[in-house]
Amino acid sequence: MPRGLQESVRALAEGEVTSRELTESCLTRIEAAQPVLGAFRIVRAAAALAEADAADRRLAAGERLPLLGVPLAVKDDMDVAGLPTAFGCPGDFPPKLADSEAVRRLRAAGAVIVGKTTTPELGQWPFTEGPAFGATRNPWDPERTPGGSSGGSAAAVAAGLVPAALGSDGAGSVRIPAAWTHLVGIKPQRGRVSTWPEPESFRGLTVNGVLARTVADAALLLDAAAGPHPGDLHRPAPVDASAAARRTPRRLRIALSFGMAFTATPKSLDPVVRTAVERLAARLEGLGHEVVPEDPRYGQIGLTFVPRATRGVLDWRARVPDPALLDPRTHEAMRTGRLLGGLPLRVARRAEALLQHRIGEIFGRFDVVLTPTTATGPLRIGQLAGLGALDTDRAMIATCPYAWTWNVLGWPGVNVPAGFTPEGLPLGAQLLGPADSEPLLISLAAQLEADQQWSARWPPLAARTSRTGRAPDRARGTAEA
Repeated sequence: MPRGLQESVRALAEGEVTSRELTESCLTRIEAAQPVLGAFRIVRAAAALAEADAADRRLAAGERLPLLGVPLAVKDDMDVAGLPTAFGCPGDFPPKLADSEAVRRLRAAGAVIVGKTTTPELGQWPFTEGPAFGATRNPWDPERTPGGSSGGSAAAVAAGLVPAALGSDGAGSVRIPAAWTHLVGIKPQRGRVSTWPEPESFRGLTVNGVLARTVADAALLLDAAAGPHPGDLHRPAPVDASAAARRTPRRLRIALSFGMAFTATPKSLDPVVRTAVERLAARLEGLGHEVVPEDPRYGQIGLTFVPRATRGVLDWRARVPDPALLDPRTHEAMRTGRLLGGLPLRVARRAEALLQHRIGEIFGRFDVVLTPTTATGPLRIGQLAGLGALDTDRAMIATCPYAWTWNVLGWPGVNVPAGFTPEGLPLGAQLLGPADSEPLLISLAAQLEADQQWSARWPPLAARTSRTGRAPDRARGTAEA
């Protein structure tokens, strides 16, 4: 099977493999999987191979950097110099002149960027489909979505096309696809990974995060990508995620929560998901932690989410070359954002501190909150296609009612694999904490991983793509600047 992130770094440093060999292998797997998975919007094959050759020269000269020579992918909402940032939208977007801060930091750490992964239009939905690129499929079952909005990144990592990838999370968009593809997904504290050239993204809801097969790999990528830009509005103190992944946590008091925030829409938890999370809670008890049923006091947090989310969609309108090409549901979100972008938005932002105080009360009694990541298993491809805006929102909330609250608060959360449905589809659980709690959540996730050995299990598609032949000049169905 393909190497993970830490294993790739080690093999490169010891001369066991070259960056060109790793990158060629990565591009070969992408070419083989692209017609089935559709995980990439853009593959920059020639540029990536040139960067790999440069990395090999630096390695031969004795230079060492955290990710020197490792091929990685980033989501299509992040700027890569010379490539368009279409964020899942159709249309002819101009190429960007500079990397976003997160991508710049990956390059500074020595990474080779092989391409940009797919995302639904402006990252709005928990599926990754659209007229701009078709449907991105789940490597565990191509008839299912990998989730969204970081669905391309999740599919690429789960299938072993790349060892890890950046995504972004505005309402669960890292954690949901991580849950549905059997990955570790870290949504960090707001500002941990810069969103520059946006001082904040989607009015503070969206953060950049990481997807990987193991906790240690996710922590390594988080450390490499983390850090502020001078223009960022949020600048939390640094943390050492990799050190946390190597540390066994103390005995913790964990709140097991199945309660959902009020949304005035119908929703229920699939018993299969509940059983999987309860099984994970039992393992935490077996590891010495205390697990007690308790729900956070969410209150009317949903009233503060909608103005910020829809105004964030509206903010993108001026950047889209041809708004007429956008999904009707996007236009409806923009209309709502225009209506709520004044006083309701200001009230929503002012309410954040009160909500942090109210919901954060639980962390006076518990160290971590454990919840399902989603209420169901992965949706079928096209299941929400053709629905109107209201029906889509209701279906989204019913499927994914657990993740978005932590985006309002700006606090960290980590998806960990929680098992599989009887059909073999992955499920996930969230470890949630207060501000700046990534080290605690990561150390707990690593302890669970050592017990559960998640990374030993691969989707069938990964085995097929790992046996491909020659390296391509360009992956089919993609474009390169």
